[in-house]
Amino acid sequence: MAEKSEYRQKILKRIKEYEKAGRWSEDVEDDPPTIELLPNKVDYLNRRLSSKIATAVVNHFGNKMIDKLIKQKQLVIEDVVGIENFTKLEGGAILTCNHFHPFDNFAVWKVIKKHMKGNLWKVIREGNYTNPPAGYGKFFKHCNTLPLSQNRQTMIKFMEAVKTLLANKQKILIYPEQSLWWNYKKPKPLQSGAFKLAVKNDVPILPIFITMKDSEVLDGDGYPVQKYTLHFLEPIYPNKAVSKNESAEEMKNKNYNDWVEVYEKVYKRKLEY
Repeated sequence: MAEKSEYRQKILKRIKEYEKAGRWSEDVEDDPPTIELLPNKVDYLNRRLSSKIATAVVNHFGNKMIDKLIKQKQLVIEDVVGIENFTKLEGGAILTCNHFHPFDNFAVWKVIKKHMKGNLWKVIREGNYTNPPAGYGKFFKHCNTLPLSQNRQTMIKFMEAVKTLLANKQKILIYPEQSLWWNYKKPKPLQSGAFKLAVKNDVPILPIFITMKDSEVLDGDGYPVQKYTLHFLEPIYPNKAVSKNESAEEMKNKNYNDWVEVYEKVYKRKLEY
């Protein structure tokens, strides 16, 4: 058996520590330092010709990479449940998903791309765009990503881009846990941003929860590659009878509770932290 990565062992230990402390929205990985994203450094809607070309090229090679990962059994999609909840969406929507691996959005895209036109847009953290881990730079910048920013003017551009995309019936993937915990099976408490965007733009949330189990194949860190089952749940719509903040809170709680229900049903245990 391959020796298990010391780094991954450190990350798993850190996950236990963060769980105990309730540090839900904090990443456990040793990410590079974040560099502020200035408004002139991002072309959210790929309006420049250079952005259009780079996006087309990187998406082409990205799709080939996904197929290669699947062929090598480093990305395993075992089952899909409730895809009809995605296909019945007629307009713009925000997709939410639990975040536990750099490849989890690949799995979502692989499943939905045959059922939609265009590409899936992904909201990402600022540092992944301005100072990405080695080898991921072009993917974070040119795969229909929407980076967040600590810069107010950049965030104005971000909000305008989200509004335009949703009005044009596009689908945007957001990780409302706002943290990646490697191969963490439990749903983490959610942050409010995705749900406020849904209310502001009057679009539904489509919750996706991915459950996992060990495969017989080991990854590069000496741990079993996880076999994914993607659960597409019922869309959640804004409640116009209450305030926008109340509506966003209702949507967030409904999303979380639906994830918990799937977790407890699939893993046959009560959710406990």
